[in-house]
Amino acid sequence: MPHFPAFNMSMVRVLFQPALTIALLCAIESLLSAVISDGMIGGKHRSNMELIGQGIGNIGSSLFGGMPATGAIARTVTNVHNGGRTPVAGIIHAFTIFAILLLFGRYIEAVPLACLAGVLVVIAYHMSEWRSFKELLRGSAGGKIILLTTFFVTIFIDLSSAIELGVVFSAFLFMKRMSDVTSIKVLAKEIEDDEKNGDKLSPRLPVPQGVEVYEINGPLFFGAANRFNETERAISQKPKVCILRFCDVPIIDSTGMHALRSFCDNCKKSKTHIIITGLHIQPLNEMIKSDLYDLIGEENVFSSMKESIERARELLGKN
Repeated sequence: MPHFPAFNMSMVRVLFQPALTIALLCAIESLLSAVISDGMIGGKHRSNMELIGQGIGNIGSSLFGGMPATGAIARTVTNVHNGGRTPVAGIIHAFTIFAILLLFGRYIEAVPLACLAGVLVVIAYHMSEWRSFKELLRGSAGGKIILLTTFFVTIFIDLSSAIELGVVFSAFLFMKRMSDVTSIKVLAKEIEDDEKNGDKLSPRLPVPQGVEVYEINGPLFFGAANRFNETERAISQKPKVCILRFCDVPIIDSTGMHALRSFCDNCKKSKTHIIITGLHIQPLNEMIKSDLYDLIGEENVFSSMKESIERARELLGKN
């Protein structure tokens, strides 16, 4: 009877980090190979199917003591150069390698290692992409830092650490860029309606006295949540009605919702009515889940600027 080691949480913790790193590396490498082949043959791969197929293959391989495998850029390029255009080329390649290992292994042993070393040197040279490396160094400062960090960590430490650092740094860089593009600004006294009438220009709607229109551009997440406080401090005189225009806000997270709720609470203390217009599906669902939708009131949520202005006039008439 085969002996299997007992389940041990410490072993799971030790193996989880390298397993996650290998999974990320395999996914990145496979999708990169697919993108390169798409560019060479003018095709379009299906990313989900690529990763699902790779995952099933690696699970099956591990059951027989195999190592995790991924799409290889060098063999993909060679395949394309020799006329490969469909998945059948990959299937034939796999069966060819299987036949070599199963039937012709003793003949492969006779190939001098010096010849194999020469092949590996050429492959490594083509895979190094030093021209692309040089081109990437001309990019932004954040991109340079990520590139050089992963490069030197790979050389002096190991590939697993390099991938982890690269993913973390890339996430921070993405959040920084998203927070930079997010803005909240007060619009002029005339504003275009959100509704489009074919090729005609939308009419400009006058904003009544005592009404301020805040336009939010970009995703409202924790990296840009402080924009509400900055905008609120910049305005000395509190308006009677505040219209929040969400036409250009595709997503909002819990921190953005918290900042929006704080803004609404401050407006309520200063007796400022809140009107929201142009909500997308995801921000609307988040507002409903957090009860902020009920706090603002369904009667104060509209899809067009024209309806919002009419509601603002109605609220001004009640004061």
